[in-house]
Amino acid sequence: MSFSEAINAAFPASVWILLAVCAVLSAVGFYKFVYFLSVGYGFAVTGAGVAILVLYGSGMSIWGWVLCALLAVYGIRLGGFLLWREIKSASYRKTLNEATGNGKPIPLFVKVVIWLCVVVMYAMQVSPVFYRAVNGDAGGPTAVAGACIMVLALVLESTADKQKSAAKKENPHRFCDTGLYRFVRCPNYLGEVLFWTGVLISGIGVLQGWAQWTVAVIGYLLIVYVMFSGAKRLEIRQNKNYGADPAYRTYADTTPILLTFIPLYHLTDAKFIVV
Repeated sequence: MSFSEAINAAFPASVWILLAVCAVLSAVGFYKFVYFLSVGYGFAVTGAGVAILVLYGSGMSIWGWVLCALLAVYGIRLGGFLLWREIKSASYRKTLNEATGNGKPIPLFVKVVIWLCVVVMYAMQVSPVFYRAVNGDAGGPTAVAGACIMVLALVLESTADKQKSAAKKENPHRFCDTGLYRFVRCPNYLGEVLFWTGVLISGIGVLQGWAQWTVAVIGYLLIVYVMFSGAKRLEIRQNKNYGADPAYRTYADTTPILLTFIPLYHLTDAKFIVV
C-alpha cells in the first residue's frame, strides 16, 4: 500500500462525521470544564458507536453490531454514573471543583484547544471499530475476542463503582479496600484499560495499512496514559486524606495501584506521568 493509499484509508470522508459527532457531544465541557474528560467522554463514545452503526450498519456482521452496541453501552454507563455521582455526592462535587481550580475562570482559548484534542482522541480510541466497518466488516475471531473482553471490562468497571459507592456509604471517611479493591487499588481504571484493549484487539486482522494501525495504537496509548494519570491523581489525593493512617499505608504498599498481579504500587514519583 502506497503512502497516499494508506492515508486515504485512514481518513475516509466519513471520518469527519465521526469527528463531528464526538465534537458535538463532548462540547458539554464548555458548560463545565471537567466534563470534557468525564461526562462528555461518555457521551462521545456512545455517539461514536451509534454513528458507526448508522453509517455502515447495513453491511456489518452481527459482531460488528455488537462492538458498536458495546461502545454505546459503555458511554451511557460511564456518563450516567458520573452524572448520578455528582448529583448524589457532595464530596465528589468538591473533588470536581478542586480539579478545575475551585471555580477559577478558564480562558476560552484553552477550552477550545482541549476540546479539539479530546475530540481527536475519542475518535482515535473508537477507530478499530470504525475501520472495521469502513473496511468491510466480516466478523471473525478478533471481533468475538474483542467483544468478550469489552463485556468483561464493563462488568469489572460497574462492579468496582458499585462496591466503592457501597463502601463510602457505610464509612465516608475511610478508603475502600473491599471487594475488587483488595486486589488492585483502581479496579475501575483497570476496567477502562481492559475495555479499550478489547477495542484494539477487535481491529486485529481488519486494520489496513500502517496509517490505520498508527491511529488505532496512538488512540489506545493515549487512553492508557490518561488512566495512569488518573491513578496518580487519585493516589496523591488519597495520600493527603489517609496518609496518616497506618492501615492505608500498608494497603497502598502491598496492593498494586492499577494492574493486578503487577507489583507497581506507587505513581506519585513517576516523572513520565504529568498531572
